[in-house]
Amino acid sequence: MMKRTVFFTALLAVAAFASPAMAYVGPGAGLSVIGALIGVLVAVGAAAVFVVGWPIRRMMRRRKQLAEARSDRPKSSAVR
Repeated sequence: MMKRTVFFTALLAVAAFASPAMAYVGPGAGLSVIGALIGVLVAVGAAAVFVVGWPIRRMMRRRKQLAEARSDRPKSSAVR
């Protein structure tokens, strides 16, 4: 409990004495940062979709191959 009180007191002191940064981010730099962030998010999302989708695609291919193999076999009643 003491550590939490010290932490919040220090956080309040830092927040009270903080001054504005007085920094300017131009429109070109801002759009570049936003574009890079969107690109990273899209890449991570695509990777997640492919990792999840790979076993599903593999299962669908295997089912298709098994169905084709079954249809290629002659039926036992047709052979006789």
